[in-house]
Amino acid sequence: MTRLLALSGSLRAASTNTALLTTLAELAPTGVEVVQHGIGDLPLYNSDLTGPALAPVERLKAAITAADGVLIAVPEYNYGIPGPLKNAIDWASRPAYASPFAGKPVAILGASAGGSGAVRAQGQLKQVLLGMGSQVFAWPEVAVTFAGQKITDGVVTDETTRGFLERFVVAFAAWAPAVPNPLG
Repeated sequence: MTRLLALSGSLRAASTNTALLTTLAELAPTGVEVVQHGIGDLPLYNSDLTGPALAPVERLKAAITAADGVLIAVPEYNYGIPGPLKNAIDWASRPAYASPFAGKPVAILGASAGGSGAVRAQGQLKQVLLGMGSQVFAWPEVAVTFAGQKITDGVVTDETTRGFLERFVVAFAAWAPAVPNPLG
């Protein structure tokens, strides 16, 4: 069984990016499990924190470690990565170069209400992940534009988009377990 961890960069209940991840779980091939993990309970990054405040951080790091690959759906806020997602990545990036993201296969996708498909945030996220030593999935890329016309009640309803998402999850699920970890 290939296990893919899905992280949404949006905390909204009606998030179109979370809907992408839900749809990927529906479309995943046999033998592939897509499991969503929330990031809304993480404290703001502060390396001085200790104790119970770090329990959500440890759960996130354990989930990343246990996964064969990570899917991140990123919305774009003010031309960039939303704060909650960057906060989650900052927590999971420690210790530097030996974090759960080091060598981990990661695929990025995004949806937007307009015509950008969150491509600027996706580009920034790629840069951050590569800086942590993650193995970033190069193709196919997913940038869902005008998401409100393609997603209804948390489900991708547009058949063309669903077909593309299916090709994406099949390709990533085949690639992720085969990627050697150059960091050990």
